[in-house]
Amino acid sequence: MPKSESKIQKEIVDYLKGKGYYVIKIVRANEQGVADLAVCKDGRYIAIEVKAVGKKKNVTKLQEHQLHLVRMSGGKAFVADSVWDCIEHGL
Repeated sequence: MPKSESKIQKEIVDYLKGKGYYVIKIVRANEQGVADLAVCKDGRYIAIEVKAVGKKKNVTKLQEHQLHLVRMSGGKAFVADSVWDCIEHGL
């Protein structure tokens, strides 16, 4: 059985915290489409939208727009379906 999105999210949070990142799981925000995780370390802000394995392409237009806004503001933003995506993005 494939891992659930919440299981993947927990693995990513545990990995990032283990690397010294400050991680907040966004449950409810003042805007729709905000990424699932807000991450910070060494003055860098990273937004991570977590998807189930094989569902990375299922990002809504609103979610992609919010990720774009983070990038335009100087932060890093990406979609992840595993810890490996974080490693590939230099985290």
